[in-house]
Amino acid sequence: MNEAIPWLSLDSSTFPDLSTALTDPNGLLAFGDDLTPSRIFQAYQQGIFPWFSDGDPVMWWSPDPRAIIDISQLKINKTLKKILKKQEFTVTVNKSFKQVIEYCADAPFRTEETWIVQPMLTAYNALHNEGKAHSIEIWLEDELVGGLYGVAVNGYFSGESMFYTQSNASKVALVYLANLLQSAGVNLIDCQMLNPFLESMGCIEVSRAQFIVQQRRAKNINMPDNFWLPRQLTLI
Repeated sequence: MNEAIPWLSLDSSTFPDLSTALTDPNGLLAFGDDLTPSRIFQAYQQGIFPWFSDGDPVMWWSPDPRAIIDISQLKINKTLKKILKKQEFTVTVNKSFKQVIEYCADAPFRTEETWIVQPMLTAYNALHNEGKAHSIEIWLEDELVGGLYGVAVNGYFSGESMFYTQSNASKVALVYLANLLQSAGVNLIDCQMLNPFLESMGCIEVSRAQFIVQQRRAKNINMPDNFWLPRQLTLI
């Protein structure tokens, strides 16, 4: 497998064509040793993301099919509607990115080995400082109890991970992210890979070709200058 998949060095200027990604494991496109913020952002611009375990080389992925949420089809069940109506949580954007990603790396519910290893923490915090990675935070009084983070390229948002310490807090984070994006005319959240939680929220799988079309459309949406400004959010 190592011979079939190219190695990206610091001198490599481009990623391989997405059509060359493996089907098993699904979407593996390239290996590399470059996890700089510029390389990561270059990847997201093309619908590629890094995902690897501690001790492995950096692995770059473009799975087919791809998991997405059509925001207009987001599923909010009765329990979640009641929670949103109560407004017991305070929700913010970009108030505590570093804390969110650290919680995601060591989420209380996680049983498998995390892929959010120290090089990833360093790189995504740098991306956040550059205004390219963003977080949604859920607070109960002054305690951070849930959240998510991801990378944005104009109107294209690719979610990376989420966490909760209070029931439904990650669901609330997803609802507020969807509402925030929709306020700017965005109707897509890239979820990368489907799982039961995302499926329960309305996430579906589409072909890589369909995803790229939708991603390009979202990337062409210019966001307001203050869109990711740290602040408290309210549902519109």
